[in-house]
Amino acid sequence: MTMGNSYENQYLELCRHVLENGNDRGDRTGTGTRSVFGYQMRFNLQEGFPLLTTKRVPFKLIVSELLWFLKGDTNIRYLLLHNNNIWNEWAFQKWVESDEYDGPDMTNFGIRSQEDEKFNKRYQEQMERFKKLIIEDDEFANKYGHLGDVYGKQWRHWKSSNDETIDQINQVINDIKNKPQSRRLIVSAWNPEDIPNMALPPCHTLFQFYVADGKLSCQLYQRSGDIFLGIPFNIASYSLLTHLIAKECNLEVGDFVHTIGDAHIYHNHFEQVELQLSRDLKDAPNLLIKEDKQSIFEYEVQDVKLENYNPHPSIKAPIAV
Repeated sequence: MTMGNSYENQYLELCRHVLENGNDRGDRTGTGTRSVFGYQMRFNLQEGFPLLTTKRVPFKLIVSELLWFLKGDTNIRYLLLHNNNIWNEWAFQKWVESDEYDGPDMTNFGIRSQEDEKFNKRYQEQMERFKKLIIEDDEFANKYGHLGDVYGKQWRHWKSSNDETIDQINQVINDIKNKPQSRRLIVSAWNPEDIPNMALPPCHTLFQFYVADGKLSCQLYQRSGDIFLGIPFNIASYSLLTHLIAKECNLEVGDFVHTIGDAHIYHNHFEQVELQLSRDLKDAPNLLIKEDKQSIFEYEVQDVKLENYNPHPSIKAPIAV
């Protein structure tokens, strides 16, 4: 293990633990997982930014997704304009299952075989068509680009029972500034009333901040974590969120604590995880945040960068929808 990268060893230990001790179970997608219930990791954000080095993780996608959440946006158009395709599948499914879809049959596209070249060619053609329509056609984007009441809506526009709107992010920042000893520095994405109106119920459901010794720490409770594809994103995203909020509140960063309910590796990710486990660790990168912003809501993608990120090559794996 290299110096300045103790966090990644924790992630790799999670991978080993699940492979060796997990329970094989069926799941909603039909793919199957190996999982454990209840797992926690703690990362000292003073030791470097916790982005994996045993495979390349696309940092700009993490930045654009987080800023999308912070804007309160739920339409994938913003993501597509920043070349971010990580939420496409759910919006695309809504379109291909609608009466307005006039392309070739996309039945069972979510569990398609990667070896089915003809199907994949049709799929890619229709996905490109879909993305172009989202970007260029306002009416189409409004109809098929929205993912329902997902993260951004809950973070920034939670609807109360008396029809008022609660901006949880703005509220928690104000509380960190004015009531740093509070034990109520919490943001929740899990709104039971809105679950039926979400393309995907929130996996990262609740996070809490803690201020001590001039440092801001954050703990995330994640009900469900795709260890190979999702968890690396979640670690980096909430670590970045902690940095951004700490900066606005004139605090240093402390720890990011990651608590996972169902921590799982999909059966079709085993080979990829084994490959990742065979690689040596490299030094953690440094996070660079533009200094002239006064509010977390002012940031654009180009304002957040990494320095000295030299990971191993990326490892491709199918996403289960």
